Amino acid sequence: MTEGGATGHGEEGGPRQDRRGTTAAFGPDRHWAPGTQVLWRYRENGGARLHIVRPVTVVRDDPGLLAAWMAPGTECVKPVLADGTPVHQEPLRTRYTKPRTVQRDRWAGTGVLKLARPGEPWSVWLFWDQGWRFKNWYVNLEEPLARWAGGVDSEDHFLDISVHPDRSWHWRDEDEFTQAQRDGLVDAALAGRVRRAGRDAVAVISRWGAPFSDGWQNWRPDPSWAVPSLPPDWDRTPTHLSS
Repeated sequence: MTEGGATGHGEEGGPRQDRRGTTAAFGPDRHWAPGTQVLWRYRENGGARLHIVRPVTVVRDDPGLLAAWMAPGTECVKPVLADGTPVHQEPLRTRYTKPRTVQRDRWAGTGVLKLARPGEPWSVWLFWDQGWRFKNWYVNLEEPLARWAGGVDSEDHFLDISVHPDRSWHWRDEDEFTQAQRDGLVDAALAGRVRRAGRDAVAVISRWGAPFSDGWQNWRPDPSWAVPSLPPDWDRTPTHLSS
């Protein structure tokens, strides 16, 4: 396991949380201290609006890795159809063409640990069942995270990979990836980049490289951490972005 992995220790020098859970100024090193609450956000596909926003707590942040914890019960923003229908309930052929809006909701499952390396076109999420029984890793293919003072922004690329404790893996959401291309949300150039990123991720899985080999499945959150709240300006435009 890499230093600062399952122990939850990260580099010092970033902003600090005060006792009310607020965050101090974003330091010039652009790294957050463990325990800092930030936003992990995704833009809508084919548009500029934010449609997924999740408050998270920083576990580790250094030049090699950002690790963040989304606690159970976290209030989030998620996309829904304009009539309030959950996106996943809409038939695939019209899922990406019907008008959408967003709504607030709470994360109903167990918590999610999210790991992302700077410049990498995917993040790796860890899921557990009740009682901290490790379930799987989830490779979310996406734009490399863009950092700003209040968190990180990206755009999801539909195609994903599930990785199981026995090191087996399989593609996920290939049907959604294909439909997104039909509907013009993913052009040929982007589709090619996403497929290459997927193959690169599979190569990491096949050699059992980081973060799969780092023991993050044994990590546990600091019990003193409060569940972050969703700020009223969750959709604010960053004044500065960096990768």
